[in-house]
Amino acid sequence: MNRQQLFERIKNKSSYLCIGLDTDIEKIPKHLLSEKDPVFEFNKQIIDATADYCIAYKPNLAFYEAQGLKGWESLQKTIAYIPKDFFTIADAKRGDIGNTSAMYAKAFFENMNFDSVTVAPYMGEDSVKPFIQKKDKWVILLAHTSNSGSADFQLLESVVTNRKLYEEVLIKAQTWASADQLMFVVGATQAEKMEHIRGLAPEHFFLVPGVGAQGGDLEMTSKLGFNKQCGLIVNSSRAIIYASAEKDFAQIAKKEAEKMQNEMAIYLEKYLP
Repeated sequence: MNRQQLFERIKNKSSYLCIGLDTDIEKIPKHLLSEKDPVFEFNKQIIDATADYCIAYKPNLAFYEAQGLKGWESLQKTIAYIPKDFFTIADAKRGDIGNTSAMYAKAFFENMNFDSVTVAPYMGEDSVKPFIQKKDKWVILLAHTSNSGSADFQLLESVVTNRKLYEEVLIKAQTWASADQLMFVVGATQAEKMEHIRGLAPEHFFLVPGVGAQGGDLEMTSKLGFNKQCGLIVNSSRAIIYASAEKDFAQIAKKEAEKMQNEMAIYLEKYLP
């Protein structure tokens, strides 16, 4: 999916919602455990219930890898089940020397056919480039994340440029790829910095975690983070998929997704340039 197609999806659905499929077998409703593949059955019902209100799905690979081979099977079935007009994100946070990254890119873009993958920038350009060489596939580079430990390294300042590390990532990475293939992870819990970050990367899409269970401010994030093509994919995981642990979990998830989409429609009308 290219950038214009992504923007068209956002406009057509009045939504920039991504639903994170952080599916933990210990948290899904107990009645599903009798299914042959409980994780896939949970994902399938969540997708069916929420598809009208979101534009993307983001499986967090750790939750599938933890289940071994069965988890990978659940993941592959989930990706195959997601309708083709949805943007898919492999939340894998990979990043290694070039030939290893090339194998990661093959795994996620060719074998699993994800549209994008999250990548850690710490090892530099040659660890990121293999992901960018696939047409209409995206790198989503970690920039300023929503976790409390983000300050340990991301806020360190360079004695050469006087810029913080996350600022260096945002600036340098734009020399590796254009806004047609490169996004950045910018946490909603950093909403007070969103205007500054948008100024550093005016054309790029941001994947924004931290709204919902982590307390991020959707309106402030939208107001300060929009660009002319929206430029935001806001992820919500636990607040939607675990809104209920009962047999009505899918219907409750639908209500939560609809509520967030309705709010997003207001902000698109109010703040989109």
